[in-house]
Amino acid sequence: MSELAYDDIKVGDEASLIRTITDADIVSFADLTGDTNPIHLDAEYAAHSMFGERIAHGMLTAGLISAVLGTRLPGTNSIYLGQDLKFVAPVKIGDTVTVTATVTEKRNDKRIIKLRTAASNQRGELVIDGTAVMKKVGL
Repeated sequence: MSELAYDDIKVGDEASLIRTITDADIVSFADLTGDTNPIHLDAEYAAHSMFGERIAHGMLTAGLISAVLGTRLPGTNSIYLGQDLKFVAPVKIGDTVTVTATVTEKRNDKRIIKLRTAASNQRGELVIDGTAVMKKVGL
C-alpha cells in the first residue's frame, strides 16, 4: 500500500499492477455481483457469441483500476470521486492485464487529482481506457 502525501504526487507520476484473469476470478465476480450473464459463465453460449468464448466482466477488469488507485496512486487516504470508462476490447480467461494510472492534473485548492486509467492485455492491446478523479483527504 502506498501512503503518498498530496504534495508528493506530481503530474506524470504513474503506478500499475499486473494480474492474470482466471476462471475462478470470473465465477467469484459473478457470485459477488449477481451478474450471471452467460457470456461470462457458459462456454457453449459464449462459443456462439461475437467473442467466440467466455469473457471477463468489464467491471471485473475495471475493479483492477480501483485497486491501483486505492492502494498505489494516489493510494490510501483518497476518495474515488468519479470514473469514465471505455471498454475497448474483451478480456478473456488467461489474459494477463496490466492496469496503469497516470496523474494528468492536480487541483490544489480542492486536493483533487485527475488520472488517465488504462488496461492492456499481454499483447499490448488496450482493453479499457478512461479517466479517474480522486480527492486526497489525508496527508
